[in-house]
Amino acid sequence: MKLGFVSAILPDLEFDEVIRFASETGYDCVEIMCWPKGKAERRYAGVTHIDVVGFTKSDADAVNEKLAQDDITLSGLGYYPNPLAPDASEANVAIDHIKEVIKAAELLGLQNMNTFIGKDWSKSVDDNWPQFKKVWPDLIKFAEDHGIKVGIENCPMHFTKDEWPGGKNLAATPEIWQRMFDEIPSDYFGLNFDPSHLIWQHIDVFKAVRDFADKIFHAHAKDVRLDKHRLDQVGIMAHPLQYHTPKLPGLGEVDWGKFISVLGDTGYDGPVCVEVEDRSFEGSLERRQASLVQSVAYLRQFIA
Repeated sequence: MKLGFVSAILPDLEFDEVIRFASETGYDCVEIMCWPKGKAERRYAGVTHIDVVGFTKSDADAVNEKLAQDDITLSGLGYYPNPLAPDASEANVAIDHIKEVIKAAELLGLQNMNTFIGKDWSKSVDDNWPQFKKVWPDLIKFAEDHGIKVGIENCPMHFTKDEWPGGKNLAATPEIWQRMFDEIPSDYFGLNFDPSHLIWQHIDVFKAVRDFADKIFHAHAKDVRLDKHRLDQVGIMAHPLQYHTPKLPGLGEVDWGKFISVLGDTGYDGPVCVEVEDRSFEGSLERRQASLVQSVAYLRQFIA
């Protein structure tokens, strides 16, 4: 396996600086964010370390030259919008840009891009399914044609009032993953697996890893701390951020030694990328960089 991080936590740095920092701190790879240029609408969104619009073979060569200089690889390109948004213009921007990310990944000689399925949060899973069937088979066919695997992160995206009640990403549970993969039986359609989102939903992480071993293309390393006292007060139907807190690896409930062990037992040898969403480390660039230094030191116990 290769240990990396998600570049969204370093919006202050340019691409070259991100790659240099990864090299200097002992990482193997980086998942590079490729949002469209512009203002972010939520935390960790809108970060553009590679602008894929108009991206050329010459641009790709320059990126790969920098990576070679610092002995760092890209685990994949990341872009996490809502392609099933009820606002058609928002959905179309997301769909079109996912295609741009796929094309850039191909030019870079990569195998992966990572994203969300999306969802109309005011509708049930069943009521979202016709739009899923309208959008995603064509997107996966586009990815297949360009030789790029699409890893869907399993974040429910229903943490805040604007995402309530249904969340903005269909791919939240193993039952829905299976339904997705049955609907689109493609070797290019899989998961960007984040164990922390299963922990707070009280889903067995290790069973999910084993059951979907052949569909895990990429993995995120984010931890979560459950506040049982708070959960006893607000219940499981409260906004999840009322009773759980994203943390750095090793500071929450995920058993990282067992997680990496089970991943390895399934034959997974891909990237595991630290995703920092720990507010305790967000006060400054120095603190965010420190979070990545701490995380690589911790996870090197399990990923040599």
